[in-house]
Amino acid sequence: MTAGSLVDELLSSMGGFHIDEPPSAASELEKRQDDMANLLATFKEHLQERSAHSIAPTLGTVGRINEESRTRRNAGYPINFEFDFGPVIEFLNMRLNNAGDPFMECNYGIHSKKFEIAVLDWFARLWELPKDQYWGYVTSGGTEGNMHGLLVGRELFPEGIIYTSCDSHYSIFKAAKMYRVQCIKIDTLFSGTTMKGAVDDLDEIVMILENCGFANRFYIHCDSALVGLMMPFIKQAPKLTFKKPIGSICISGHKFIGCPIPCGVLITRLMDINHVMSTNIEYISSNDTTIEGSRNGHAPIFLWYALKRIGYNGLGKMVENCLKNAQYLALRLREMGVSVFLNALSITVVFERPKDETFVRKWQLACQGKIAHVVVMPNVSLERINMFLEEFTKSRIALLQDKCVAGDVGQENCLCSLHLDRKKEAV
Repeated sequence: MTAGSLVDELLSSMGGFHIDEPPSAASELEKRQDDMANLLATFKEHLQERSAHSIAPTLGTVGRINEESRTRRNAGYPINFEFDFGPVIEFLNMRLNNAGDPFMECNYGIHSKKFEIAVLDWFARLWELPKDQYWGYVTSGGTEGNMHGLLVGRELFPEGIIYTSCDSHYSIFKAAKMYRVQCIKIDTLFSGTTMKGAVDDLDEIVMILENCGFANRFYIHCDSALVGLMMPFIKQAPKLTFKKPIGSICISGHKFIGCPIPCGVLITRLMDINHVMSTNIEYISSNDTTIEGSRNGHAPIFLWYALKRIGYNGLGKMVENCLKNAQYLALRLREMGVSVFLNALSITVVFERPKDETFVRKWQLACQGKIAHVVVMPNVSLERINMFLEEFTKSRIALLQDKCVAGDVGQENCLCSLHLDRKKEAV
């Protein structure tokens, strides 16, 4: 019996997740507590089965995961399952709230702003913005980072237009709608794409803007959810730095770092914040500089712990290993006759979408139209890649797959029968 069916069984036995009033009888109340504990334990097992990564021993484990679940892997979404946050889990029992500006002490004293500032200092150094010139905060994730960056840009240029890629994260278009700003879709104009992992050259973008007569009249927000933490460690990568005329950068903390709480980091220029977002809120004794009022105080501790444990050099080694493994996966897929595309300096391997939906669900592949991708995170080891390749080969042969994905990966990368014949003719 799988964890999912166990959850269903418990749901039927105790009324599911429906919240009702506790019984008055002591015996019934005790049974209710037991049922709740069982449901929570089973749901925990269900999550373990979905992630295919045993939670660290410090968190405790449930021993009923069957052999099928042990082979299940998350390959399609950029989450790092490798890091053990066990030593800081105890802080989840504390009601931390980093309300307001991270650099201002608010009236609520149970917060982790010292950890937050340490994290912000680290990222400001990474992206080369002096301590007395930067401002930032730990966000709830990449979407909030994008919304904040675009809000500052809108405030600096009230009549401005958002130019962004048609492949941009959906939060960009959401922000444009919320802020009632005209948004024009163009070819890729940011540090990565969710599906294909593209990385753009900021120097070229700045040059285009200046050549079009917009010198000193633009604001660049870099949506760098995954690659923003990787690019500084890749020598050949376009340099992501505030030494260039950019306004803000945001990354996701739950992706490459693997923070168990969805979160992100935004770094921007202090002068811009002071100019457009410095309203004082007496109620919390802080400035209104963030999107959210009450803010998660646990995420900064998790981020601080990870950066402190791994270190700059440790992150560099992780990036190097992921790049090598991504190149290995792309090469092996190509050798198998699979249409595959890997952007230079990327860990997102794009290939033809498998027809076997059971295989897609098992490996939790991210799919869009005719293509799927594997994001080769630190937990996607060579052993797991080889397991994936073996199972993909079997499912692909069984379904006699021959799919043209030239429109998604380019004709030069498509290995369908049509484009293979054309390549042979060209030779």
